[in-house]
Amino acid sequence: MNCCYKLTINLILIAVINCFLIISPAFSSPSSQEFKSGDFLQMGVKNIQLGHYIQAIEDFTDAIELNSNSGVAYSNRCLTYLQLEEYHNAVADCTIAINFVPNNTEAYLNRGLAEYRLGNYQAAVLDNNEAIKLKPHDFRAYYNRGIANAALKNHQQAIADYNLALTQTPDLTTSLLGDIYNDRGLVNFELQNLSAALLDFSRAIRLNSADDRAYFNRGCACVQSHDNWGALRDFSEVVKLDPDNAIAYVNRGVAYHNLGYEQAAIKDLQTAANHFVNRGEKIAYQRTVKLIETVQQKMTGKVEIANKLGVGNWV
Repeated sequence: MNCCYKLTINLILIAVINCFLIISPAFSSPSSQEFKSGDFLQMGVKNIQLGHYIQAIEDFTDAIELNSNSGVAYSNRCLTYLQLEEYHNAVADCTIAINFVPNNTEAYLNRGLAEYRLGNYQAAVLDNNEAIKLKPHDFRAYYNRGIANAALKNHQQAIADYNLALTQTPDLTTSLLGDIYNDRGLVNFELQNLSAALLDFSRAIRLNSADDRAYFNRGCACVQSHDNWGALRDFSEVVKLDPDNAIAYVNRGVAYHNLGYEQAAIKDLQTAANHFVNRGEKIAYQRTVKLIETVQQKMTGKVEIANKLGVGNWV
């Protein structure tokens, strides 16, 4: 039995909050209207930093009402809509921001993020192309373009983008580096370059040992490589980090079964089935129950063979 459920990975897209404040030159005395618009901008920025996104939207909207030519306000409101997962609104605001300031790298990056989330992968690629033209040393554009290319099944281009992202990461945190290796590993996995995938997932784990996704992915690569001990090791780490990951219990149960540990296999599969039924995932529950029945049938067959051979019957 060789069962590895699909890679249920939430790909992380990097959105950096860039807070543009309108600062009037010392020699310029702003009018009352300009001051109020800038004031709302500053309040919106503060609310983004505090995670008060609804209030930030209201602040940036007030700024726009007072100064409809404020590309900064549209750009920041676009970013806030991204945080609220209102992707159509984000695309609309970023487009206006770009019309006002065509060299606004952040607006291209953020619109690309919104397009990706809407499933408009080619549009995401085009936006990241523009961001790269404007800021060729920013790893985010390469990374985000890589994810969009992966979604388009442009596997080789995706790997090239991840490689470029890795060359532009001098000050990147280890967890973000781990994300890039993890996502490159996913593309290698899809290409069945299992040795490369295993190396990438292992690098991701070394960089961020608390990321259950990398363990899960490496476990799947181990299954495909017929390395049941490796799969057992990795799915055990997954359930330590995420005890509610039902699919990890299924995969570990299958690994136990392939190694001949039938009781442990049934225990894991029953745990997975309980999680599925509690979450109302009927189809996953039914499939897991069938796996349990398969393991039980094979156990029964082994006992019958042992009895026929007289194994365990002492004279």
